[in-house]
Amino acid sequence: MALCDECQGYLNPALAVDACVRNGDNILLVQRKFPPSAGSWVLPGGFVDKGERPEDAVLRELKEEAGLDGANPRLLMVMGDPKRDPRKHIVSIVYEIDAAGEPQGGDDAQDARFWPISDILEGRLILAGDHGEIVERWLNRSIQNQ
Repeated sequence: MALCDECQGYLNPALAVDACVRNGDNILLVQRKFPPSAGSWVLPGGFVDKGERPEDAVLRELKEEAGLDGANPRLLMVMGDPKRDPRKHIVSIVYEIDAAGEPQGGDDAQDARFWPISDILEGRLILAGDHGEIVERWLNRSIQNQ
């Protein structure tokens, strides 16, 4: 196992969070401002800060990237493929979140808006990385729980 001289510990994956917010038949997405995948659409999310709980991080990221106040984060899934992000090994905890209002891009998101689920599922809007897979798994889970 590789050791890191700088952190005096193991080289561990980075921890991130992603927010799944639904408004009727629409899903909240943000457009990335910076690489990787600049200009592409993804679920709002980002890295968990040192000393921060993931549930707090996902609400913070939703506010920073989409300008929405979220509530009641519910664990959906964990995505951990070591190759899911070109920067490094990033494990993402994905939450479903309640939020209302009109999104507005901020922080490292150049735009934020609700997109019709049909546009995503029918391939009219392609999501970067594994975010398309996250959305499909989320929606399948929602259908199964009805």
